[in-house]
Amino acid sequence: MLGGDMRSRLAVSDPILACAIVALCAACASTPEVDPVYRPTENVLEVVAVLRAHIEDDTYRFEPARDFTGRNVYRSSLLRLENLEELHADALRAGHMDGVIAFAKSRSLERLRAFDLAAESYRLAADLSEDLRLAALDSADICDVLHEAAQMTRELEPRDETDSDSDVMGISRLVELDPDSVLAEFEARTALLDGLTAITEGTHYGPIVREELERADVARASYFVGIRKTDVNGDVRAISELQRVTFRHPNSKNFNRHLLELADLYAQLAVEYSTTYPPESLFFDPVRFQELVEGASRLYEMVASRDGTPEKIEASRRLEAFLAYSIRIDRDRFTP
Repeated sequence: MLGGDMRSRLAVSDPILACAIVALCAACASTPEVDPVYRPTENVLEVVAVLRAHIEDDTYRFEPARDFTGRNVYRSSLLRLENLEELHADALRAGHMDGVIAFAKSRSLERLRAFDLAAESYRLAADLSEDLRLAALDSADICDVLHEAAQMTRELEPRDETDSDSDVMGISRLVELDPDSVLAEFEARTALLDGLTAITEGTHYGPIVREELERADVARASYFVGIRKTDVNGDVRAISELQRVTFRHPNSKNFNRHLLELADLYAQLAVEYSTTYPPESLFFDPVRFQELVEGASRLYEMVASRDGTPEKIEASRRLEAFLAYSIRIDRDRFTP
């Protein structure tokens, strides 16, 4: 049995213990305060201010800006505007900010290449806000042309695997399109964008149009690389098209990537040549093989020497692997 002194001490401590337990439970049950930086957006001005700060960014030369979450600032702005419309529908029901929201969403959509949606939202903003009407209608017309140009593309489609002409192992072959007609389509797309370049010079649409021109050139080069085995001069044409991309876009943020694509093609041609003409055979031409090796190596070294670029490590590793391959070819060629 407990002594009197012990019972008296427990009687005194029990209320204190109970209060401590209640306080601990309350602390555990309460939600910690959210860092102000990560709180949901509370007003339209906050989103528009961030978006406005990046409207003039040259996304042709530099990567798009990112917000504190690491997301593309144009995409995050679009998501926040949509969340505002949903979470604060009652506060926005008067409609005073509808035109501003529609205009800001259009600015985000055009950077995300949703040109048709951007044009539609611009026209909505023009109907809702007289102050934004002129700028919105001009931007809608530009987005219409950008959307038209973006649709003017031709992609290689795989043949049905049940086709009797299919490659072995069930790998479908590429449909052979008429290069002349496809080239005419690409030139029409480029001409449309070139005309838009003169109109948008000095505006925030300049980088957007240059990005679309780059995409058109890359799509054209990809087509000729894809059909290079269907033509006697296909390899030469594929190399020239990839070189054309690098010549036309030396200031692009993707320039190193274009150089890697060209280097990879040279490396692939070298592998294909050594496979078709084994190095130990009399048909193997060392000069031809060395030209391909030097072409790939020089481009890999060029990219690998560019400090601060994400392609630096990628190029150096590819160069090491390719040089190891070329050394093996030379060894096989001179081994008796």
